[in-house]
Amino acid sequence: MGSQFMNPDADRSEIAPRERYIHGHHESVLRSHSWRTVQNSAAYLLPHLAAGQQVLDVGSGPGTISIDIARRIAPGTVVGIDSSAEVVEQAAALAHDNGVDTVSFRVGDVYALEFADNSFDVVHAHQVMQHLARPVDAMREIRRVLKPGGVFAARDVVYGSTSWYPAVPALDSWLRTLLTVHRGNGGDPDAGRALKAWARHAGFASVTSSASMWCFATDAERDWWGSTWAERALESSFAAQAIETGAASLNDLHAMADGWRYWAADADGWFGMPHGEIIAVK
Repeated sequence: MGSQFMNPDADRSEIAPRERYIHGHHESVLRSHSWRTVQNSAAYLLPHLAAGQQVLDVGSGPGTISIDIARRIAPGTVVGIDSSAEVVEQAAALAHDNGVDTVSFRVGDVYALEFADNSFDVVHAHQVMQHLARPVDAMREIRRVLKPGGVFAARDVVYGSTSWYPAVPALDSWLRTLLTVHRGNGGDPDAGRALKAWARHAGFASVTSSASMWCFATDAERDWWGSTWAERALESSFAAQAIETGAASLNDLHAMADGWRYWAADADGWFGMPHGEIIAVK
């Protein structure tokens, strides 16, 4: 892994046969992603949002962050892009149901954005760069569509530093399996710590770094996070890919699901997931 940091331009697509999204779009995954807001997932971006801006949200998923941004920058507009047509439709429906007409969603490719040069004041990408085999190329394309002085905001997890209490061996197995499958898909599960390097190599001269953490500890938080991952361990694309690649067996996945339920039921349970963040100015 160290070579990825020595050479941020390295093309990981040469390492993996394809670039695949590890989580897929099972209901349990979308349930988790729909929890995300600007406050809990992009608070570092708040000082850079202003009324009237034009914003591109890359990898917008179910649209909750995009819609939240749109409310904050009105009468400005937000365009959200995602690779899944099904998820784009769901996001558009959510915006309609919430009466937010300053946001739109479309299928898009971060390597080939269908926008003119210098189109946006802000480009936001949450948990996107970790899934890309060519993150520097993606950032160069993002830089192209930013206006001079525009802001690129990115936040990604550092899975390898995820921790929890109490010790649950099945969760150790879950993390090892997730890291293996993620890397096999061509991505970097520790992308949060590489964002600054990638942005600098993409041509951003001004890059400010920060970090934040998701923490799940209350009864309600543990029940939600634990039950979501117990289901994801068996039903999401992660499960199918783990079996397909030989990273885990079905019995292993059942043990992981049981481990998540065990952790969620423990009143002393705590789970921390650290993230790296950047504000890069064109």
